[in-house]
Amino acid sequence: MPSRKTPDLSVRLRTPEIMDQPDLDADLHVEALRGLERINVLSRSDAIVWPAIARLARERSPAPIRVLDLACGGGDVASRLSKRAARARLNIQVEGCDISPVAIEFATRAAVSLRADARFFVRDALGGPLPEAYDVVMCSLFLHHLDEDEAVALLRRMATVTRRLVLVNDLIRGGLGYAMAWLGCRILSRSKVVRFDGPASVSAAFTIDEAKRLADRAGLDQATLTRHWPQRFLLSWSRE
Repeated sequence: MPSRKTPDLSVRLRTPEIMDQPDLDADLHVEALRGLERINVLSRSDAIVWPAIARLARERSPAPIRVLDLACGGGDVASRLSKRAARARLNIQVEGCDISPVAIEFATRAAVSLRADARFFVRDALGGPLPEAYDVVMCSLFLHHLDEDEAVALLRRMATVTRRLVLVNDLIRGGLGYAMAWLGCRILSRSKVVRFDGPASVSAAFTIDEAKRLADRAGLDQATLTRHWPQRFLLSWSRE
């Protein structure tokens, strides 16, 4: 159980996260998704990936670009990207997929509440074919859930199916990030799932150097990694 005391973060510590349990009670799942939505809004997860997406959309204008958010969870990042596109009057179609039907149902309802033009569907990001008709394939806060071989396989799959861009927004393992996750999850959510999984996620996250090595193993040799608040990295790779 993650505690207020910062663990040894010199190496990854992967503790099974409650949200990853396939038999998680639906009410607990929804409560956790609400908490994670608040955390994502405060940490501006959509703002981390938005500049690259907007830049591509302007380059391709007036042709539409399609964005797929893998393992989208509650869909808040995808929905907020859709809202940004509407405000910027850019022709961007955003969709999200997740292995959990509970998450997809939640994401669909939340998009309606936000009046976001985002679509969601059930799909396993790690197993089975991924759809190929997307200009941008991205994931947000998913990579740290995987072991190294799974992470490499996911990056390779994303690079194979995307028409243009791969974007990966994830946590940076470190003491500051752990402290922020421990405190933030307690301030922003009453969910026991979120309060456990948040710090556990930081312990399981990659450093920037580790993420770059994963990208190299996956064949994304020209991938770039940049730091973002709060203790995040963005991995970007372009087909061109």
